[in-house]
Amino acid sequence: MTEPAVGGAAEAVLRDVSLWAAALARHFPELAEELAPVRRSPAGTTPAAPHPGTGALIRQERREALLLEQRHGLAVPGHGAAPIRLHVSDCIRDVTDGVVELEEAVHARLGLPRPPRAGVVDRLRRVVARLDAVAAHPDLARHVRDEVRRMARRCARTLGEAETVVRVAGRCPWCDSVSLRAFPDRRAVLCVNPACVCVDPVCGCQDDPAYRHLWREDEWAELADASGARTEEIEAAMDDTKETSC
Repeated sequence: MTEPAVGGAAEAVLRDVSLWAAALARHFPELAEELAPVRRSPAGTTPAAPHPGTGALIRQERREALLLEQRHGLAVPGHGAAPIRLHVSDCIRDVTDGVVELEEAVHARLGLPRPPRAGVVDRLRRVVARLDAVAAHPDLARHVRDEVRRMARRCARTLGEAETVVRVAGRCPWCDSVSLRAFPDRRAVLCVNPACVCVDPVCGCQDDPAYRHLWREDEWAELADASGARTEEIEAAMDDTKETSC
């Protein structure tokens, strides 16, 4: 049976899934490195005597590290007596559970057998590989996008990553504000005005206050015509490594 053609709105949702999944797959392994930071004493100094109860804490943290390695496939680099950052551990658990549940939901909706066990990155790749089938279910596609986006954002916040933002001239075609910004990491232009809402019924800005309407690379010429910006300026902004305020 021939798959139905995917409309422009559905294609936009699937491109968002691919974008956020790539970001999540890139950041998730970095959480292990942040889990137990190495602490060094200044040169020429003697390490402080351990506080009473430290031994029990270290044993608890080692058990935590072992559990993370067994359950999530993440080994804590150089883990010894360094304290585990529990907020990072919580993020690893949330993302791991979320990706497992998401893949199982996709398989259930598509009538497929339960997926085999795998690490987070491999599961994400399998979900992305099924996007053509997911496209036939718009509500499922939006759910996948929203969940992958949520988890990618949580990873970025936990890692303390600040995304580069570059101002773009012109006014937003939807809200007429001078709020267009280039995000080189995503190769996209976004309107950062919190009050901006476009007319696309499947755009995330319709129902998610944290989402901003964006224009991808194949839409920059159209954006330039509508906003008064120049395509060359947008392309130059994508190569700008200086971060600016929104």
